[in-house]
Amino acid sequence: MHYNDITIRNATPDDAEALLGIYAPYVEQTAITFEIERPTLADFRRRIETISAEFPYLVAETGGHIVGYSYAHRFRERAAYNHCVEMTIYLDREHRHSGIGKPLYTALEQRLTAMGKRNLCASITWTDEENEYLTHDSIHFHKKMGYTKVAHFHECGRKFNRWFDMIWMEKIVE
Repeated sequence: MHYNDITIRNATPDDAEALLGIYAPYVEQTAITFEIERPTLADFRRRIETISAEFPYLVAETGGHIVGYSYAHRFRERAAYNHCVEMTIYLDREHRHSGIGKPLYTALEQRLTAMGKRNLCASITWTDEENEYLTHDSIHFHKKMGYTKVAHFHECGRKFNRWFDMIWMEKIVE
């Protein structure tokens, strides 16, 4: 399923329930996020408010429904890192591999470039063999979007009684 009628807009705190609906299955059923417990609606609303006060926080809609979201946040606190951000994207699990991720991430990258951001980083959970909690889809997506692997941390996250690695990828934009 591919979409031609994707609308990408800024997220608002009023989108919190829909975005949490997308995010919660990743928390509860996957190792894609190392978050162990589902955030509350109030917590998720605060996250949107806090992040969007400084960085782009975008949603993708099709057919009047939010089907994905993406945002960037500060990579590190020190001023020397001001041109570097960490990227995040989540798609409704029913809409993965549908062509929504690329325009959503591209829109985020364009806004970040206009803000003077240069180094876009992505922290991605990794396992050597795909399993019921983790596929290699995120790595493949980021490679397709022009990101390259720059670091591999071993057994740094534990979820579902097993260890997962962390891959860092980056993309330098002008």
